This record gives sequence, structure tokens and C-alpha cells, in this order.
Amino acid sequence: MANGKTGSGKTALITGASSGIGLELARLFAQGGFDLVLVARSAPKLEDLARELREKHGVAATVLAKDLANPAAPGEIFDELQRAGIAIDVLVNNAGFATYGSFSETDLQRELDLLQVNVVALTHLTKLFLPPMLERRSGRILNVASTAAFQPGPLMAVYYASKAYVLSFSEALFNELDGSGVTVTALCPGPTRSGFQERAAMTESKLVQGHIMDAATVAAEGYAAMLRGKRTVVPGRGNQLWGLAAKLLPTSVTLKLVRRAQEHV
Repeated sequence: MANGKTGSGKTALITGASSGIGLELARLFAQGGFDLVLVARSAPKLEDLARELREKHGVAATVLAKDLANPAAPGEIFDELQRAGIAIDVLVNNAGFATYGSFSETDLQRELDLLQVNVVALTHLTKLFLPPMLERRSGRILNVASTAAFQPGPLMAVYYASKAYVLSFSEALFNELDGSGVTVTALCPGPTRSGFQERAAMTESKLVQGHIMDAATVAAEGYAAMLRGKRTVVPGRGNQLWGLAAKLLPTSVTLKLVRRAQEHV
């Protein structure tokens, strides 16, 4: 895996693997020779994907149907893999979802679940799987953040804040782990064509209208950046320019721009 080599004999754990970016990442890892541990809520979807990857690439694929909104799930995942003797060489924290609407009107439990999945489970899984990587002096962690991490997000306040955490956490770990043989990469996609918008009930938002990136393209950029040990990757020139603008513009301006983009068509 060092120097960008693909992973024969290596195993990658991918959360949120049943659809979107996670599914495309699973296909890329399998193509690269990695065995897989596939985690998501839907066992049937995971089983279908595991069967596809085994048949097409000859890799091992283990299915763990877990809901990361359950605080016990990360520990269960770690313990089950420990008992099975499966060491994780790459951890991909991809699972996440959003809520859409004014914070005063959105559902509290969904937002608590959002924080559990996007922030707490990601942190918990990293805490569990990082020490064995450090012992082996080899490993990769890919955390899926978002261009939402670059500024506050009116009408998606909790989601934007959760992704700011993911980016900050990932970049801090990247620095802490320098020279350890383990790297952390934050993937920061913009709006991406997947089931994400439907689950967030935001298909009418201006933000997701017109041409947006597809999950396969985003996954490919994230996968390549992770293998190179890059700290952060932002797929798409437009998203990169927005990331730069968000740093340079006053917050009052970015708030207005994001609010306008988030509103219904």
C-alpha cells in the first residue's frame, strides 16, 4: 500500500457501502485487490454488492449490517472483526446523512442520529482501528467530509457543522500521525448524484439542481488521494474554487450565498 501500490492481502472497511460514494469506493478497492468489510443498514444491498465483488474481482467480502445511529455499533463492528481475525488496513468512514430545513422546525431525533453517525461513530471507529494500524506502522484512513465543511450552512445547520468537525478532526490527525506509517485523508465532495438528496428531503433545493458530480468520479478522486497519503482532496474545479472563496470571503457573505443556494427552486 505504501507509495500508492494497490492492496493485495490488505482489507478495507467501508461504512455506508450500500450506495453512492461508499458503493463506488467498494468497487475501486476490490478492483485494487483489497478484501472488503462492508458496513451499512441494509443487509440485502450489502449481500448483493459482496456477491458482485467476489465474482468480479475474486476478493473476500464480509457483510456487517449495522446502523451507526446505534451507539453500540462501532464497538460491535470492532469486536466481531477481532473474533474473526480480520485486521483492517484501511478504514473508510463514509456513512453519513443530512437533514434539511430551518433548525427550529427540523426533527430533533433525526439530528441526534445525524450527529451519532456523522461525528460520533466516525470518531469511535477511528479510535478503535487506529491503534492496531500504528502497531503495524501501516494504514490508511479516509474520512468523507464535504465542501459543507468550509462554511456554516443555513437550512442544513447541523449537517454543515458535522462536516466541519470531520474535516478539522481529519487534518489534526494527519499532523499527529506524521511519520507513523498511517495517513488520514479528508474527502470533501460537493453535491454528488446519489440517494443522499432523497434521504435529506432536499431534492427541490437549488443546490442539487442541474449538473452535479457523479459518485463514481468522486470516489475515484478520493481513492487516489488516499493511496498517495494526501491530507485533503476536493473533487471538481468548481468545488475547489468555492473552497478558496469560502476562505477569502467574509462569513456574512458566504452565509447569504449558501442560504440562497439551499433554498427551494
